[in-house]
Amino acid sequence: MKHRIYIIVGMALSLSLPSCSKFVDYSPREDYQITADDYFKNAEDYQKMLVGVYSPLQWLYASPMIGDIASDNSVSGGENATDVLGLQQIDDYRTIPINSYLTEIWKVCYEGINRANYLEENKSKLDFSAKDQVYGQAYFLRAYYYFELVRYFGDVPLFTEKRLGVGDSKTLGRTPKADVYAQIELDLTNAIAVLPNTQAEQGRITKYAAQALLGKVLLYQGKFEEAATMLENVVNGPFQLVEDFESIFLSSGENGVESVFEIQYTNNNPFYDWSNPGRGQGNFAVQHCGIRNLTGGSPYSQGWSVNLPTEDLANAFEAGDSRKAATILDIEAYKNANPQFNITYLVAPYKNTGLYNHKYHPRKGETSGQIELNYLNNFRTIRFADVLLMAAEANNRKASPNTAKAQEYLNRVRRRAFGDLAHDINATGTALTEAIWKERRLELAMEGDRFFDLVRTGRAAQEIEGFVAGKNDLFPIPQEEVDISELEQNPGY
Repeated sequence: MKHRIYIIVGMALSLSLPSCSKFVDYSPREDYQITADDYFKNAEDYQKMLVGVYSPLQWLYASPMIGDIASDNSVSGGENATDVLGLQQIDDYRTIPINSYLTEIWKVCYEGINRANYLEENKSKLDFSAKDQVYGQAYFLRAYYYFELVRYFGDVPLFTEKRLGVGDSKTLGRTPKADVYAQIELDLTNAIAVLPNTQAEQGRITKYAAQALLGKVLLYQGKFEEAATMLENVVNGPFQLVEDFESIFLSSGENGVESVFEIQYTNNNPFYDWSNPGRGQGNFAVQHCGIRNLTGGSPYSQGWSVNLPTEDLANAFEAGDSRKAATILDIEAYKNANPQFNITYLVAPYKNTGLYNHKYHPRKGETSGQIELNYLNNFRTIRFADVLLMAAEANNRKASPNTAKAQEYLNRVRRRAFGDLAHDINATGTALTEAIWKERRLELAMEGDRFFDLVRTGRAAQEIEGFVAGKNDLFPIPQEEVDISELEQNPGY
């Protein structure tokens, strides 16, 4: 029997039991209530709570969209000038502290942190088999949530020993970013020490996932020597680049040989809530990326024409690069090439580019029930190609560069893209750095890394129209946190 558990910790926490599905199952269960003081009586309680720490990952659906919309990769799109208003603010660089998407990211990350800290509070309460692995996963997840926060907002409140209750709202200030990063590194180091290389349930954190995330965190801080060493563990792991790039993003490509870490989604959730549309088990971002009022016999389903790739991104791909068609859907070209489908659609009425996010475009048969809220598409959060390019950059930029490794890792990615050796890059020094950065844009386009890559490498002002250095490097702290918790706002907001 399936159950739903509410842990009363100043907020309701929706948890679930593991199941025999394809992945660690976050889906809601039938209701009953217990209090926090009555919990953690046996090992199963710890496992249930751990699944609850995973759940907020799914609610960060907007983060990959923002990472491209805030950059030169895509525009907000939408039905009109008042649709997806928070994304339009971000796209136009007129973001204000009252932004529903940014507020949700803040709330979701601290919800995940609070859940991880609930486990931390009760760590000494009971010893049981596999306890180290439970806490290794929890530490990874806490690090992941803090990394999201620090990328978006910079200095943020840091707490790790206990949950925060309602009465704690004014007890914490903003912790310097360097100290938050230090805690992230500590959590990931502790996770690496106890996690296994593989997990029986897909979607659970492995040692390799923790090493990859730590490598990324080190890269963001400019710790290139340490990043190169850490990422080498993953480069030498069991992962491979799949031959067909487009297949990675199909349902058949989920949790494949290139997957280091994926956020799991499902389309079998019977619970829907339009008042909190991103808080279910389905991938709400997929609905945003579809073509408005699309009809006909193509494999594609309709959506809301949000997060539209730019011509600038399309033109960045070289001739012969297989990633272009896999990343960008030019619907008019597709319609003309496939007259048998009798395609009709509504041209995106706002900021139309004629281009759509092919990686996460809704496809028929991948949702059920409340269609818009229930797409099953996993987010490919860390792919092996990303690890190779991070390792290439770290080896290229460390004090004593390993140019041969940097070129090798970069060219492994390019050989998959072009299917030959003719497009290998033999540049060195800063020219190689720029080639790696360009490759990251093309390989990871529409996956949410572009804005953060431009910021961390100091190129945002030159690449993004409207970007103001010293202000737009960070997003504004949600206004309600400034008002209620008396947090200092980021400069310029």
